[in-house]
Amino acid sequence: MLDIAMLQSVAEQMMEAAQVMAGGKSFPVKRTSSKRLKTVRFEVNGRAYQAIEQNPDKPSRWGQLARAGHRVVQFRDIETGKYVAVAVDDDVREYAKRRS
Repeated sequence: MLDIAMLQSVAEQMMEAAQVMAGGKSFPVKRTSSKRLKTVRFEVNGRAYQAIEQNPDKPSRWGQLARAGHRVVQFRDIETGKYVAVAVDDDVREYAKRRS
């Protein structure tokens, strides 16, 4: 189970500041090399995640929301490489786990 409040806090902080506080630690906000999107790697309860600002050029519904001026941040589990949640403005949604 993800800490939704923590993810919301990370999304808000990364769009406003150069550092993100998560779990009592500070993590630097960086920019991707190609599109210059904001990104930050952070840890919650010993698990590593990456928050990535949504690319507004993408044709997905998340890209459409970013183009419309919404703050969209995707969260990826570093270990599995899977996207686990998305934050749109102040609303965080955890992606449903698919059964194999």
